[in-house]
Amino acid sequence: MSEETAEAPAGSQTVAGLDLKPALEAMLMVVDEPATEAHLARLLERPRRQVADALRELADEYTVQGRGFELRFVAGGWRFYTRAAYAPAVERLVLDGQTARLTQAALETLAVVAYRQPVSRSRVSAVRGVNCDGVMRTLLQRGLVEEAGTEPETGAILYRTTNYFLERMGLRGLDELPELAPFLPEAEAIEAETQEGVPSFDPDAPDSEDADDKTEL
Repeated sequence: MSEETAEAPAGSQTVAGLDLKPALEAMLMVVDEPATEAHLARLLERPRRQVADALRELADEYTVQGRGFELRFVAGGWRFYTRAAYAPAVERLVLDGQTARLTQAALETLAVVAYRQPVSRSRVSAVRGVNCDGVMRTLLQRGLVEEAGTEPETGAILYRTTNYFLERMGLRGLDELPELAPFLPEAEAIEAETQEGVPSFDPDAPDSEDADDKTEL
């Protein structure tokens, strides 16, 4: 055996010879976030276009076959999801009668961040009319929002939604968020009325949550 052969990485001589679709299925079964076409193509040593076509063919095959799962392109990559029609069965297995939903306060806060991002806590609080510090911490812990620098004028930390948010919402990008125009006049009015009355909150200050935000999730 030559020295070059002995030092070759394990599997490097065989991965390119694998059947493409089964190889993609095996890899997507173990990813914990959507995998990009470029990444999969590099790992499988195939042209990106070939991988992209195979992924779309697999997605179509699962739909035609009526499988209980589907292959979806979300947040810039591909991942397996259970099909919506079988959600009751999955909920029965995972939740077993318990709920793990966001509270109304968390949903409202997340919506403001999604449509106003990047946005500071004080701005979110102004739109909602209440202190949202507690809920923002929860959204950060859940991985739905993240820090996005600071506001030049005030130095306040800005927040934006994450790729995990897109994944959970089933969106390819923020441009797929529903149109907000019909609700903007009301939102702008609320913000205008509450901006002066809502202080600028210090993330390091002691909690001062209102009753609406105490039940976080």
